Amino acid sequence: MGTIAGAARALIAATLLSVAPATAQTASGKLQLELNAAQPTDKGCRLVFVIKNDTGKSLTRAGLEIALFNEAGVVDRLSVLEFKDMVAGKTKVSRFELSGVQCPNISRLLVNGATACEGEGVEPQLCQGSLALSSNAGIEFGI
Repeated sequence: MGTIAGAARALIAATLLSVAPATAQTASGKLQLELNAAQPTDKGCRLVFVIKNDTGKSLTRAGLEIALFNEAGVVDRLSVLEFKDMVAGKTKVSRFELSGVQCPNISRLLVNGATACEGEGVEPQLCQGSLALSSNAGIEFGI
């Protein structure tokens, strides 16, 4: 009976070890950008982003043009958000103040394109091509 239990443990361990690298590979190579919060301020709306740089390259600057859609689904404005100093393998938080925008009026954010993508050995298309977007703020966020 001990050999069957030992064999079962070995099989489970081998299965877990074979799954772990696949999980790590699916997350790598991405610039993960989460819209974490939309906070009303006296001036307008503060957007809070959590960024995890899994691209393998440190970025000194990434500019993303964002389209803001109002509650009627109409583009209200285009804004460029400048993300700076995104070290490879690290997670950071960035905040942006949008003057004259009421948070409840934002129905959707769309990344229209990358306006800048800079860092040592960084290809310009890295920022746009590696984006993985999500929202935790109740606002749709996509490409």
